[in-house]
Amino acid sequence: MAILGNIIKGVIDVKDTLTSEINAVAEQKEMLKKLLTKAKDTDFGKHYQFEKILQSDNLEKHFAETVPYFDYNKMNDEWWHRLQKGEENVTWPGHPTYFALSSGTTGKKSKRIPVTADMIEAIKNTGIQQVFSLSKYDFPADFFEKEIMMLGSSTELKENKGHLEGEISGISASNIPFWFRSYYKPGEEIAKIDDWDERVQTIADNAGNWDIGALSGIPSWIELMLQKVIEQHNLNHIHEIWPNLNVYTSGGVAFGPYEKSFNALLGRPITVIDTYLASEGFVAFQSRPDTDAMKLVTNEGIYFEFVPFKPEYINEDGSLVEDAPSISLAEVELDKDYVLVMSTVSGAWRYEIGDTIAFTNIEKAEIKITGRTKFFLNTVGSQLSVNKMDDAMKHLEEHFSAKIKEYTICAKRCEDDEFYHCWYLGSDDDLDSSTVSEELDAFLKNANKNYRVARGKALKGVKVKLLSPELFYEWSGANKKKGGQVKMERVMNEEKFKEWEAFVNAQD
Repeated sequence: MAILGNIIKGVIDVKDTLTSEINAVAEQKEMLKKLLTKAKDTDFGKHYQFEKILQSDNLEKHFAETVPYFDYNKMNDEWWHRLQKGEENVTWPGHPTYFALSSGTTGKKSKRIPVTADMIEAIKNTGIQQVFSLSKYDFPADFFEKEIMMLGSSTELKENKGHLEGEISGISASNIPFWFRSYYKPGEEIAKIDDWDERVQTIADNAGNWDIGALSGIPSWIELMLQKVIEQHNLNHIHEIWPNLNVYTSGGVAFGPYEKSFNALLGRPITVIDTYLASEGFVAFQSRPDTDAMKLVTNEGIYFEFVPFKPEYINEDGSLVEDAPSISLAEVELDKDYVLVMSTVSGAWRYEIGDTIAFTNIEKAEIKITGRTKFFLNTVGSQLSVNKMDDAMKHLEEHFSAKIKEYTICAKRCEDDEFYHCWYLGSDDDLDSSTVSEELDAFLKNANKNYRVARGKALKGVKVKLLSPELFYEWSGANKKKGGQVKMERVMNEEKFKEWEAFVNAQD
């Protein structure tokens, strides 16, 4: 009998019974007030007159009118670079304990995003909220006694000028509560291994010693880990060694493009729960089983604003134009794409995280990630967003009964001086590139009006090349680092695409 599991499940169920429905709009108003109050005496707060904003009858409006938008480069150049010199009270009281290194999908050079003690606390509290939300899922009591495999970046953080640096997944894992450590796998020693291949090999070596009930991590790297375990132990599927695996907590990218290849590694279906943990904070998580949308975390360290996702509001580098209008949570509409803007307890202010989202349920503040501002392909007016590209990959998988694990695309001028959408698809299946190209083009014409118009004008056609998925992973390893928060660029500019094509050609 799962005594401990029954106790934990009982506590979670009681907590859910006693928790009332949130008022997300009210929580956000209060959050902005708390952020401004705590930061009013920082250099940033004094410069932008937070004290005066706090006296306003309309905090949200006055805040938006006073403080400009910041992307990472602007925030770092004007403010955060001072933190690297050890200065305090720059954009948040004191000095950050950690810096999250994040190259994301943009290149080799790491961003250094401050992570304060207040942010660590907010991430922990949000994690607890997510645990309590499991009461809505019909998991057996013994599920709560199983181990959880968290596959992120190394927890061996580097010391640099009085603070520690690492990816946000490594920082979060190094701060797990004491009561959770007995559940946490691969454990502190293995998690400190910096080399991805060595860490995964060590996980495979030890896999038979663990009773894993849940997985957590970016889909592409979780898949590679599962494949390694299956291969090493000569299994048909992962449930032969982890029979009690019931949950996968996805994050970092949309799970949809990975669903088919991920499910092929399982012996039976499991519950997939989406989360949205960024270097800048824990943004949202899926809080109930009857949706695949995620609930914005409106009461833990982040104030959100939303900018309608329109080409005229986006600069070529993906940043927002200065006069792009923002709205608060109280003003959003269903099923419209917005650029997500955040102000946080780590001292990010009106910060463009680079993601676009859409609301699926306004009352519950539930969202879906729809893409990236930099992954918005509009070179010749096609206005193609990542969610449409993901939909296209899913269609190709169904149409050709294939698995497409990765992809990247560039709109570039080819030898005939015409623009083409050049796609590279990662698949081990035997597919004909011309047939795939025709089907992809037909699907996008039907799914996207602007793409259809562009195909009749400046966009000459579609070119598809098929590669082993391994090349995508090796590209990540060569340009950034395997594992952790690293994600494949879905859209590349022509300069980056030249590097990609040179890399691919060098592997032939």
